[in-house]
Amino acid sequence: MSQAVAEQDCADCPIRHRAVCARCEPDELNLLEEIKYYRNYETGQTVVWAGDEMNFVASVVRGVATMSQTMEDGRTQMVGLLLPSDFIGRPRRATSPYDVTAVSDLTLCCFRRKPFEQLIATTPHVAQRLLDMTLDELDAAREWMLILGRKTAREKIASLLTIIARREAASGLVSTKGPIVIDLPLTREAMADYLGLTLETVSRQVSALKADGIIVLEGKRRIIVPDIRSLMMETGDDMDGGMIA
Repeated sequence: MSQAVAEQDCADCPIRHRAVCARCEPDELNLLEEIKYYRNYETGQTVVWAGDEMNFVASVVRGVATMSQTMEDGRTQMVGLLLPSDFIGRPRRATSPYDVTAVSDLTLCCFRRKPFEQLIATTPHVAQRLLDMTLDELDAAREWMLILGRKTAREKIASLLTIIARREAASGLVSTKGPIVIDLPLTREAMADYLGLTLETVSRQVSALKADGIIVLEGKRRIIVPDIRSLMMETGDDMDGGMIA
């Protein structure tokens, strides 16, 4: 079961400047305060099943969750990775189209769906930020189509690590000076599922990136990126073009 947790002041929130409330004035934050509550989920716990009624929307405060879809024959595909500041749920949609599962200990800042729908109709800063986040998600989905459809196994691994490193750096969760240290939120099995690779291929490519000095491994999950530009060079992307934020 998920657990309710103590209220947190919005001004002290670690995702305050990237979440759906990023542009809110103090009076707008007060309105959000009236309809918010926090929930904790343990690693492996389901936040919501596909098709279930979802009476809340939420921002990821801490931890990581995955979105996945299951076919009639039981095959499952991970379709999204939810990192701190990402938004879960859609206003005016009563059910979830995906399974959402915590892959690490997870904290959500939840808003009751009906009051939130009323709020975005009257609070331009919230509505505009939600639109911007939706468009960012669309850009990320298009980038992911390229990663899955055209990139080599090495480029796929490098792209995923780059996305996580850049997102955590942008969220202030890791230092942007010198080497970037990230605690990988996914097991290698989950990475293989997400990237459409075999477990053996993921392990082989991670080892190759390590051997080439692109990354340093500390245990099973901690990865040090000595130079983010060197990792980005391995993604196969045009370095003059855009990257996922």
